[in-house]
Amino acid sequence: MVPSIMDYNQKRERTELILKKVNTLSPIPKILSEVLHLLNDINTSPHILAKAISKDQSVVLKLLTIANSPFYGLTKRVSSIEFAIMILGYDEIRNIVSALSLMESMRNKSDQYLDQKNFWLHSIVTATVAKKIAMDLGLEKNSEAFIAGLLHDLGISVLHRFMHSDFVSIHDLVDQGIPLLEAETQILGMTHAVIGETLLKNWNIPDIITEIVKYHHTPHQSNNVPTLTSVVHLADYMTQKLQMGILKYDASLELNEHIFLTLQFKDLSDLGKFIESYREPLVSQLESLRYLI
Repeated sequence: MVPSIMDYNQKRERTELILKKVNTLSPIPKILSEVLHLLNDINTSPHILAKAISKDQSVVLKLLTIANSPFYGLTKRVSSIEFAIMILGYDEIRNIVSALSLMESMRNKSDQYLDQKNFWLHSIVTATVAKKIAMDLGLEKNSEAFIAGLLHDLGISVLHRFMHSDFVSIHDLVDQGIPLLEAETQILGMTHAVIGETLLKNWNIPDIITEIVKYHHTPHQSNNVPTLTSVVHLADYMTQKLQMGILKYDASLELNEHIFLTLQFKDLSDLGKFIESYREPLVSQLESLRYLI
């Protein structure tokens, strides 16, 4: 039986109520609060900021790994947070620390339905590939592509942690052959992309990031940043196509063909060559990440 519009609305309202509680259950991480406060002070030195970030070694390790990624575009080896701050700048550090803190706050224990290590790997690979694509295409906002790529599937992590029985129900529907986004809408009245957008808005993440997250499966629906949204969509698709950093939950992801026009690829063959050119550097990227996960 196909659910009625009323059923969808009721499920959506229920999901929205749960998301409001998520804000209470997972308040803004302490490190993020402290770092944002310091970044808002023009007198904050790189040393003071580095000292605050260094209180969370998980964030430190991930930040340095990101900075030294073969896809991130830095020419010098970054061995300390203070050097990373000087090289990347306060705005980029703010974005990276914000995204990493959000991911950490939503982390759950692994189970048969979602492996947290694979989720982290998928997120970071999508982020770094998105940034590299944006750089290769000459887009100025490649940092936003990175942050949106890192957070694009945040809704999946939220689902797994706070709506686990629904997560299992969605998993079962997908096993029966129902497309993921349709299965999510049947159970929740919305998709993981909308859940991610809702949570990020509540956390006051910039609008450009929340829009990319909302439309990362349907980039043609983005009014304000269709090109960056298409970049993140392509990066997400490439993890599946190249079988590197693949996420089982979202393994049925289909390429949205609107990106051909948006990103100016001539045809599938042209896109295929572009994707394949990323294989070798992506292998190096995975090797640099494995000791962290």
